[in-house]
Parts: sequence; structure tokens; C-alpha cells
Amino acid sequence: MFFLKDLPSQQMIEGYAKRFSVKDPTAVQGALTMMRDASLLLRELESYFTEHGTSQLRFLVMIVIDREPQRDSLLASEIAERIDVSRPVMTRTLKSMVEDELIAMEADSSDGRAKCVALTKGGKQFLQKILPGYFKTISKFMEELNK
Repeated sequence: MFFLKDLPSQQMIEGYAKRFSVKDPTAVQGALTMMRDASLLLRELESYFTEHGTSQLRFLVMIVIDREPQRDSLLASEIAERIDVSRPVMTRTLKSMVEDELIAMEADSSDGRAKCVALTKGGKQFLQKILPGYFKTISKFMEELNK
């Protein structure tokens, strides 16, 4: 995460740019600003998820499954790949989500070692409950950012 609230001045970036042969110091300033803004938004979303007893990772698992309307489930490996987390982290997360009855897992019919992951009725309801606030948080953040 990038949590630098006060970014370097344009003059400072231009000084570094000269020292290190950076061709476009304005692009560096833009990238630093974008990273700071993204970090601030992630903080707000993490706070929102915490208020609802979940985490960004658990939310992402649910949304990745939910955004595949033509499929009832995804392989655990597919979810891990799409979210870009390690398999051990994904395994722990999925286990806790099964315990909380947000998802169900069963062996894949073509490969018994692979696990199919599907949202439960409770998982679908939970996702529908938190999605409006999720989008409201993002919208409000962007409105403030664009003032």
C-alpha cells in the first residue's frame, strides 16, 4: 500500500528527474498522485468491509464468482489466479468463508483434487446487501476527488 499523504513537490521531482535521467517528471508526479489516491480509496473500502464483518479479499472472492453468470461455480485455482493471491492465502480464506456459510465447496467432477466454489444463498444475500454501500463509497470518493 502507498500511504504517503504529502507528495514530493514538483520541484523535488524535477530535481530527481535530472539526477536520474527521468524523461517525464510530470508523469512521475501523476503516478504518485494516482497511487496515493488509490491507497486512500482502499482504506475507505477496507473500513467499509470491516463495518460489515468482512474483508476486501472475501468480497473479491464473492464478486469474482458472482460476475460469472453463465457458471454456477469456479475452481478455487481460478479464483486465486483472478485475485492474484497465493494458494495458501486463498485456501485459508475459502475455508473461513465455508465456515461462515458464504460459499460452498465440493470436489470437481472431472478432477477430484480440484475444488469447485459457489456462492451459497447466504453469500448471495450478503453480497447484495453490501454492494450498494460499496458503490456509494467509491462514488463519494470520486466526487470528492474531482472537486
